[in-house]
Amino acid sequence: MLDFLLTPLMFIIAISVLIAVHEFGHYWVARRMGVKVLRYSIGFGKPLWVWRGGRDQTEYVVAAIPLGGYVKMLDEREGEVAPHELDRAFNRQSLRKRTAIVAAGPLFNLLFAVLAYWAMFVSGTPGVRPLLGAMEPASLAYQAGLRAEQEVVAVGDRATPTWAAVLESLLPYTLRKEAVVLTVDDGGVEYRYRLPLDELAGEVDAATFTKVIGLQPYRPHIAPVLDDISAGSAAAQAGLRPGDEIIAIDGTPLNDWEDLVLMVRDNPGVTLTFAVRRGGEVLDVQVRPLAQEAGGRVSGRIGASVRVDAQISERLRTEWRLGPVDALGAALHKTWDMSTLTLRMLGEMVIGRVSTENISGPITIAVYAKSSALAGFTQFLSFLAIVSISLGVLNLLPVPILDGGHLLFYLIEAIKGSPLSERAEALAARIGITLILMLMTLALYNDFARLLGGE
Repeated sequence: MLDFLLTPLMFIIAISVLIAVHEFGHYWVARRMGVKVLRYSIGFGKPLWVWRGGRDQTEYVVAAIPLGGYVKMLDEREGEVAPHELDRAFNRQSLRKRTAIVAAGPLFNLLFAVLAYWAMFVSGTPGVRPLLGAMEPASLAYQAGLRAEQEVVAVGDRATPTWAAVLESLLPYTLRKEAVVLTVDDGGVEYRYRLPLDELAGEVDAATFTKVIGLQPYRPHIAPVLDDISAGSAAAQAGLRPGDEIIAIDGTPLNDWEDLVLMVRDNPGVTLTFAVRRGGEVLDVQVRPLAQEAGGRVSGRIGASVRVDAQISERLRTEWRLGPVDALGAALHKTWDMSTLTLRMLGEMVIGRVSTENISGPITIAVYAKSSALAGFTQFLSFLAIVSISLGVLNLLPVPILDGGHLLFYLIEAIKGSPLSERAEALAARIGITLILMLMTLALYNDFARLLGGE
């Protein structure tokens, strides 16, 4: 029950923070430009909490539907304005001021991402060392000369201290189908290999592109020996104990812990026969993995952890930590990279080179909000930064009703010397609403397809 409630709770927290940042950008700049702000609302619909403050008695509102927000400013187009306040109406402001107010929302989202990444780098980002695992001889990676247990230290000119950094650095090259040089450390000696991503054919899925290339993280051999057993778990109910070695399941021998995990995962609610080596004897134990849902997929769990040699953990674990000044540069760089990647992904979707299945809606965002929060503070910050960048970039697109659409109108006004007619703006707004509804429908369809497909 707690797990079920945690998903919508973390979604509401995450999306409310990002909406608050976006709307605060509009609010803060409007106030600095001398525009009177009537209402600053997080959410739509019925107000749940209202407070009035400041010399203008601005309404600060938290509303019932946490899927957006708005800043309502004094404007002659939306109601009568007293003569002594005409100079504080939004529509009476210069083109420069109106542009600054509208652009501030998405720009504050990008600024938030910089601050989130900066905090991540300063506090330290835990990760997995970028050691390469076994690869198929026919794969691009193997053909390029890469081999298992080499450590990737750079992709192009970008340092890659963690496996996640390798993935982030490789993805743009993969989408562009552009060859890139990987620098690896092999026994203390650095080598450079040209990875021919220009030879990739067909659509590229951002979720599985490393499998297409042939790159996988190194997986050490870990014997299937149990360590901690959770109270009340399937393992505890079956009588399994710490130190038990599982040598076979339903007669199928196990080579390592991963074999056990896969068999348990794929058999939720199915009674399995574990061959257990305990001391000097081998026992048959009946274990029924509990069915658990995570990310829209039902998997089996027995509630037992593996006994891992401390030296193996130490070898694979790393942390990326930077000083305050270096962290700022890295945060700016990462925000720029993720922003351009978001734009590139959208462009590739439009021309059909990247599947629209990569578009996610509120359900997928909610699932990732919960999982990132459970993974730790830095992972949650990373999630917030990525969604904030997406929100900022999407709002800057020249689509009517979005901030970018208003900026497009202002550009036209600057060129022609006068605003668009109300009729033209109304027509553009209808087109914009249609496009946004189509995008939202596609995002929700993808969400439900993932749930029903068990992805």
